[in-house]
Amino acid sequence: MVLLGTTFFLTCAQAAFSAPLCRQALALGLDVSGSVDQAEYQLQIQGLAKALIDPAVSDALLKMPDAPVSLLVFEWSGSNYQSDITGWRSIKTLDDIHQLSNQLTTQDKRPTSGSTGIGAAMRAAGGYFQQVPNCWRHTLDLSGDGQNNDWPAPETERQTASLSRVTINGLVIGTDQRTGTKTLSADFGSLVRYYQSQVIKGPDAFVEIALGIEDYQAAMTRKLLRELEVIVLGQASPLFIKGSLKMTSARSINIPNLITPVPLHPPQ
Repeated sequence: MVLLGTTFFLTCAQAAFSAPLCRQALALGLDVSGSVDQAEYQLQIQGLAKALIDPAVSDALLKMPDAPVSLLVFEWSGSNYQSDITGWRSIKTLDDIHQLSNQLTTQDKRPTSGSTGIGAAMRAAGGYFQQVPNCWRHTLDLSGDGQNNDWPAPETERQTASLSRVTINGLVIGTDQRTGTKTLSADFGSLVRYYQSQVIKGPDAFVEIALGIEDYQAAMTRKLLRELEVIVLGQASPLFIKGSLKMTSARSINIPNLITPVPLHPPQ
């Protein structure tokens, strides 16, 4: 019985150590609700595509090739519409980044409802993250131009088990509805405060702002650079990562926050 137990433990440990490394799973949710017209959608999707190939963002994505970032882009509107448009893409080379960017530039807006279902977008993302359980960090990035007006409520959904280890950040898009010009109106300030209190989650969570849809690319670039920050350690060692022991033989490694080195033989 002891032998069988030992064999099972060693088999599980070998499988964990041989699993492909992934330092971060980053899901990017784009608002395609009724308040977003075709022109605004194109500025949003093109802005993301261009932000990904920004030299600084590309460098951040490729900073640790032995443990790459996985990216997924999805669209969301009401509770009845969330659509994964890219699937999880492991970003290991500059070609991977350009292929994803090129795919986004050919994306057309899908039919959507008029509602804004931020909580439903969170629920869909929880399912997407279940597909990449081995990634060290899970980050959800939600872009939007309005408050939730559908079911479920984001302040409730963000506390569910499927999002327990997920950091949620927001990108708020502000546009004056009467003139279409960039604005920092009282309504925009209210929306930023709403995202801060009801949407984002996690110790490092934040809200980025775009002063109008035309500013979306610059805002997305800033946000990606912040989300992709890593810590650099100079010595190879076993790492305690989100509750799992992982090994590395790299001489110099980049790893995410919340990783603490542990001894090779921890106290019994």
